Amino acid sequence: MSTAITTPAAATPQPKLTDDACRIASNTESTYGSTGLTGLTGLTGSTGSTGMAGTAYGAPRTGIVERVGESRPVDADIVIPVYNEQEQLAESVLTLMNHLASSQIEGWAYTWQIVIADNASTDDTWAIASRLASQYPGRVRAVRIARKGRGRALKLAWGESRAKVVAYMDVDLSTDIHQTGTLVGTLVYGFADVAFGCRLFDDSEVTRSAKREFISRTYNGMLRMLLGASFHDAQCGFKAMTASAARHLLPYIQDDEWFFDTEMLLLAQATGMRMYVFPVRWVEDPGSTVNIPDTVRKDLKGMWRMNGTLNRMRVAATA
Repeated sequence: MSTAITTPAAATPQPKLTDDACRIASNTESTYGSTGLTGLTGLTGSTGSTGMAGTAYGAPRTGIVERVGESRPVDADIVIPVYNEQEQLAESVLTLMNHLASSQIEGWAYTWQIVIADNASTDDTWAIASRLASQYPGRVRAVRIARKGRGRALKLAWGESRAKVVAYMDVDLSTDIHQTGTLVGTLVYGFADVAFGCRLFDDSEVTRSAKREFISRTYNGMLRMLLGASFHDAQCGFKAMTASAARHLLPYIQDDEWFFDTEMLLLAQATGMRMYVFPVRWVEDPGSTVNIPDTVRKDLKGMWRMNGTLNRMRVAATA
């Protein structure tokens, strides 16, 4: 297989998973490949109106207006979605790239490419992303998307990926990047279909304001109570899926913004995918530009919509 980065010959065998290092949120045997998506039949996919030709997972290519670098058949594409992040983009990408390049000789071993997904920035973010992709061909590529929305950025960047695993993390690197091996390696080595970090486990190490802690716990409690979610943290910006899982899920995820994560996990759970969840070390970025009231409003709207979707899936599954 042609790859951007060669796995060092000295890499050690993959670590074994341990009970105290993870939580499995669904059955150990995945069934979605044959029967798990039956309940989605008849639902409208998020890209159904724009067409699905020309991409791996159904995302319309027309949403990407410019590219620097080529998608490569690596083990993992690690996407960093950005909007007006000229101040920290270069430092974050270089920090992540150096970590990935130096960490392959121990623990999880996998090939990778960093993908900067600029969704309609109005500052110098795209110029910086383009320069990074040009300076580090094979390790970094960049795509520019015409419209805002983290979910849209992930659909489009993941949609043209040639990797075995598609992942993403926030540009502020709030989650400890030393846990990237767990996020990606879990899927590369076949232990799960979906992997993500959780900030709400007792053994997670989290530094954030009391306000955001309260909002997060309330939101995730509502997901468990109203929608039957088996996971505890839907919105931690540290997630990954196998290529197969992405092909199955992305065409059905309707949200293009912050609710994308929640919808992805709810559909993965409902279709029987193996979900690997682990505690993370996470530090809040004080400069975060997330509009909390607007996000809460859209999350509640998304929960109402997903309640109907999940009910229709249950009915279809028992028909």
